[in-house]
Amino acid sequence: MSLNQYIDHTLLKQNSTLAQIEKLCEEARTYRFASVCVNPTWVKTCAGLLAGSDVKVCTVIGFPLGATSTQAKAFETSIALQDGADEFDMVVNIGALIDRNLALVENDIRAVVAAAQGKTVKVIIEACLLSDEEKVLACKTSVAAGAHFVKTSTGFSTSGATVHDVALMKASVDGKALVKAAGGVRSLEDMQAMIDAGADRIGTSSGVQLVAGEKIKSGY
Repeated sequence: MSLNQYIDHTLLKQNSTLAQIEKLCEEARTYRFASVCVNPTWVKTCAGLLAGSDVKVCTVIGFPLGATSTQAKAFETSIALQDGADEFDMVVNIGALIDRNLALVENDIRAVVAAAQGKTVKVIIEACLLSDEEKVLACKTSVAAGAHFVKTSTGFSTSGATVHDVALMKASVDGKALVKAAGGVRSLEDMQAMIDAGADRIGTSSGVQLVAGEKIKSGY
């Protein structure tokens, strides 16, 4: 698989405009990225712009805090599905995980998986806020709930993906889910290091620059 096809081409800023979304989709088509990842309000627009291409439409659920109710996450997923989303990156209930309320965490994920009706669900565990033990619990609970991926980060917290976290998450899912690294990928070398550690997908707002071999100074 080419490096391009690892990339979820991402634009999740609050002030994203239609022109920026159109550019995102055009770039994703041109470079044959795996998906565009956008806020739910843009799903229908992206589905229209990417019709007939292989680029998937990914959106975020309970983003970026993960602290909305299970019912709200499931409803948000169902609306995005109707609008044309192919993949759903949901934020785990981080406080419940830290409290070891794993029944709530699993139910939360399971509700989104059900609402997605067979489409890909990625669980964002926000690894920078967790101990290694909690990261392992998050991954194993995600697998038990039927998620297809675990994902390192929202890109909105204290830091993004690390090679250590990707490797730990890959080991924790034990071949039963895939791993997405997001945030902090600043160069092709960073990207390759994440892939070597076990990442199956890379979330970045700088996909074009990365595949061109440019160094990224900041951003998701």
